[in-house]
Amino acid sequence: MPLEKSLWPATPSSGVRDITVGDLLREAATAEPDRLALVDGTPDPADRREWTYRRLLADVEGAARALLAHFAPGDRIAIWAPNSAEWVILQQAIAMAGMVVVGVNPAYRAHELEYILRQSRAVGLFYRESYRGADLTAVLEEVRPSLPALRKVVPTSEWRAFAAAGDPATEFPAVAPTAPVQIQYTSGTTGFPKGALLHHKGIVNEATFVFERAGMVDRVVCVNAMPMYHIGGGAVTELGTFAAHGTYVVLPGFDAALTLEMVETYRGTHSLMVPTMLITLLEHPDRSTRDLSSLRTVLSGAAAVPQTLVERVIEELDCQFTILFGQSEMHGVISQTRVTDDPADQATTVGQPLPELEVKIIDPVSGEVLPIGEQGEICCRGYQTMLGYSDMPDETAATVDADGWLYMGDLATMDERGFLRITGRLKDMIIRGGLNIYPREIEELLFQHPDVAEVAVVGVPDARWGEQIGAVVRPADPADPPDATDLKAWCRERIAAHKTPSLWYFTDALPMTPTGKIQKFRVQADIASGVLTSTHPAEDPASEQLSSS
Repeated sequence: MPLEKSLWPATPSSGVRDITVGDLLREAATAEPDRLALVDGTPDPADRREWTYRRLLADVEGAARALLAHFAPGDRIAIWAPNSAEWVILQQAIAMAGMVVVGVNPAYRAHELEYILRQSRAVGLFYRESYRGADLTAVLEEVRPSLPALRKVVPTSEWRAFAAAGDPATEFPAVAPTAPVQIQYTSGTTGFPKGALLHHKGIVNEATFVFERAGMVDRVVCVNAMPMYHIGGGAVTELGTFAAHGTYVVLPGFDAALTLEMVETYRGTHSLMVPTMLITLLEHPDRSTRDLSSLRTVLSGAAAVPQTLVERVIEELDCQFTILFGQSEMHGVISQTRVTDDPADQATTVGQPLPELEVKIIDPVSGEVLPIGEQGEICCRGYQTMLGYSDMPDETAATVDADGWLYMGDLATMDERGFLRITGRLKDMIIRGGLNIYPREIEELLFQHPDVAEVAVVGVPDARWGEQIGAVVRPADPADPPDATDLKAWCRERIAAHKTPSLWYFTDALPMTPTGKIQKFRVQADIASGVLTSTHPAEDPASEQLSSS
């Protein structure tokens, strides 16, 4: 039945299961013990290794017993390393031992590493000694004296010996489905991240529903370059693949040539890539020489997915497309388009909410549920809600209310079918001359311009208007960037004068999180410090008039 207001009731499904991460792996190993489960997708084929479900379960159980010799259930164990098969095995072992995984970006340096380890209360750390030329051992030595809770540190060179030293007689603890399993740190687009404490039941069921909606096939092969410390790698793709009893091909990081090669070699059926990855993949010269006919579904999300990119992927890769939307606090994904959705819905919405989840759009001021089609803040409630922010009770209370509704901070509209259209972030809203302006609409428009590769629209302080609209553009051709006056005129033909950027900045690269989200606070800091300088086309009298009315 059509909705009468912007409130989506929880819909039934195949069922939310009371299950743990360890249960999921054991189920797959029982059902398909000899099926290929895990591939360490290194660039050098000679270094690639493979695990059947039987072998994977044995290695995970061995590592879990080793962990229990040094740590107790409930302890927080950090992994500071790039993707690898060992990352997956260690993560699974930590979960099986009833402990909590803390994923740490290997690009983090001293103050960032110290913050995560201190804030999470990590007692153990597994890490890669070096990463992209950086000596991580030296970084760790710099901060370890200030981390008295950190009892044991295991470098990569000792991982295998550590895992092999477990006592076969060690019994595994009983782990509750609602027990914490991961501390997932937010992306850091607005400053220091918060650690969302997630549970087994949430990440397993959510990942299962995502893969069901992405079009499961009998032989799912997911090629993953998303970071394992991110919810997309360490939960959605990994556990969705294991729920399908499929093959998880984990790459050390995103490299377009390697991704294309691994799709061809292992007959990849699914892959999750953020928009910047997709753009790079589509533009890579190897794409035309690789056999990608096995590719069934591309999943995308974590950042805004422009309509033109959706259409281009479907056409050029001859595959299905599904857009994921959510946040770490909700175990990753709250809504998703179906591969069978109308192309218009695929391109312009983030689909309907996942099963067993309530979603509403509210007035950010009054808290009232809004009529269909009106813009407001998204709130969610259901089994997917996080346990809370780690050691941040005030922040938790400000995000999750007494009735269990989590306030996402994202702005959206909901139509009578329950399809969500994301319109921006509350914190991104620009107030110019008393008018509320939402950057996402402007960014979507500019992304359609052939001379624009990427763009971020931000508010720039202005004595007269409060804020002006600034567009920071990465040109498609750095040697021949577009003219600011032409871009402004192009926008002016397509959107209202008061929404048209008046300040234009050009850059070779936008500051990004490792998962492809533009860090707008850094963009604004670069503008404020003069690192980015603007081109300021002549003011449009119509814009002046409208903004002052």
